[in-house]
Parts: sequence; structure tokens; C-alpha cells
Amino acid sequence: MPDDKNEPSGFRVVDRRPFGSDGTRREPAGEAEKTPERLPEPVPAAPVQPEAEAKESAEGSAVGFDMLVSYLSTTAMFQLGLLEGPGGERIPPDMPNARRTIDLLEVLQEKTRGNLTQREAKLLDDVLYDLRLSFVEIEKRRAPRPR
Repeated sequence: MPDDKNEPSGFRVVDRRPFGSDGTRREPAGEAEKTPERLPEPVPAAPVQPEAEAKESAEGSAVGFDMLVSYLSTTAMFQLGLLEGPGGERIPPDMPNARRTIDLLEVLQEKTRGNLTQREAKLLDDVLYDLRLSFVEIEKRRAPRPR
């Protein structure tokens, strides 16, 4: 808004209401008074980052393949009862869901085979090895012992 009220701002208000303040019908605004409606200026799109770059989350940590593997492996460890709950309490194993989470990691390994870096492939191999071993050990402990 300009500081000088006499200086034109290029902004014009046209009252298009059909009735005046006294309630009488107004004459429609002439074609000369009508201004063509303009579409809003397009907002430029954010620059696209290469797929190889990791996205940043709200906390500032990198979100990528490593985080996905970490998330799924931590979920499986909770389900196996290897990690304590939020209050430090022991969580009982949930073997069917632990098996499903390990299966998800196996599917991820199969579907990404040949598309991972050596470091990513090794991470996934190591995580699956540890989770499978833990799963078998817990199943052995839970199995009834022969008399």
C-alpha cells in the first residue's frame, strides 16, 4: 500500500452488488468498468533432488534405505521380546508378528537384489542373519522340553 494516498496503486475496487445501500436496484457495471479476471501467478515448483540424495525428515536425520531396514529390524526385536518397553517393562514375544516382520525384510532383500550398494546389501544381510538366529533361539527356549 503506498504511503501517499494521492499516488495510484494500480488496485481498483469495483462494487458488483446488485443493490445499493438504500436497497434500490443498481445498474449493472458497464463493460468498461469490468476488468478481466487474472489467474494467480503459478508458484514455481521446488527443485527436484536426485533420487540418490536422502530426504531430510523434521528431525534432520536422513531418511533412506538404512532407516527403513533399521525401523523394520527394531520392530522385529520388539516383537521378539529382545527390547524393553517404554517404561522399562519386559515385553512378551509376539512370534507370529516377528516372523512377518522378518519376512518383510526378506521380501525387501529379494526385490532390491542387484539394486543396492555393497554397504546396503551387507546391512540387510547382517540384520536378517541376526534376526533369524534370534528367532530360532527364542523358539527353542519356548518349545516344551521332552521328559
